[in-house]
Amino acid sequence: MALHFTQQEFASRLVRLQAAMQARGLDGMLLFAQESHYWLTGYDSFGFCFYQCLYVGADGRMALLTRSADLRQAQHTSILRDIRIWRDAADADPTRDTAAMIRDLAGQGRRLGVEYDSYGLTHFNGKRLEAAMEGVATLVDGSDVVPRLRAVKSEAEIAYVRKAAELSDLADAAALGAARAGADEGEILAAQHAAIFAAGGDYPGNEFIIGSDRDALLCRYKSGRRRLAGNDQLTLEFAGAYRHYHAAIMRTVVVGEPRPLHLRYHAAAREALLACEAALKPGATAGDVFDAHTRVFDAHGLASHRLNACGYSLGAKFTPSWMDPPMFYASNPWVIEPGMVMFAHMILMDSETETAMCLGRTYLVTAEGALTLNAAKLDLMLR
Repeated sequence: MALHFTQQEFASRLVRLQAAMQARGLDGMLLFAQESHYWLTGYDSFGFCFYQCLYVGADGRMALLTRSADLRQAQHTSILRDIRIWRDAADADPTRDTAAMIRDLAGQGRRLGVEYDSYGLTHFNGKRLEAAMEGVATLVDGSDVVPRLRAVKSEAEIAYVRKAAELSDLADAAALGAARAGADEGEILAAQHAAIFAAGGDYPGNEFIIGSDRDALLCRYKSGRRRLAGNDQLTLEFAGAYRHYHAAIMRTVVVGEPRPLHLRYHAAAREALLACEAALKPGATAGDVFDAHTRVFDAHGLASHRLNACGYSLGAKFTPSWMDPPMFYASNPWVIEPGMVMFAHMILMDSETETAMCLGRTYLVTAEGALTLNAAKLDLMLR
């Protein structure tokens, strides 16, 4: 088996999930998020674009329902032994197979938590699941159960996060080495990915963000490339990924002569990031970190250029996003704990002058506060 963790590690995660189920009064769970499958069993696949369901009983029994294409994937990458197949067919309805699996493993009348809020369960299949389970079990929303458990990392997970952070720094150096007047954005992306893959990294949970000139104001990847001008701005957001664990960096690089606004905005972004870093400590809330961000930017008169969120948790994630809860936004009551891995990004997008300035890095929350994992230098990068 290609397992990235020990049997003892997986056993401890199952114990934590069983305790959470007991606290919620659940007899079991139907897990659809690939992140939950991976965290609990090691199962590593992008097959969640089709229907697949992992049943976990309060007694610790587990069974995976998936397609034949993922049978060997589950056998090779996970601790699962009970793997059931639903057949591809014109009249296939895997939710009926799910109901049959629950009757077999748990009987009738159980109270089951369902990961409704996941990419692995579409609205179409969610409706079919509820119909198929009528009279078999009572379904309740359990979408937040495993994400809350995954938010606090074990020592084994933190080791992978540290490796991901090393990879992110390699990608950062590669991008800065390739960024220059006349460089094609594709060359920069290629340099970043080559650095990560050559050092043993994985595909990230979503595309790297790259944009120059007016596209430097974008917070998402878009297709299409351009060459950097003699005076330009380049926004990059990327992550090192190792065993699917992520560590992200964000920055705006200035090519040629920086505008006065670049200097002003960078100073504000650096101040805001350090304020968030100071607020990122056990016992504080995710909302407290966001408030630190807004206090600085608003004091600089930049409220209209900032976003309504300034970061989020990172962990083992699959497409289409490497973002995990909790997110830093106003009044988020999620309490910060040691062992959490958080990415804080300070984003300023001035559409009137088409000036961008972003700065972000990844932290490990310790008992003493936030520990920087990557992007040690916060200087404005000029090329």
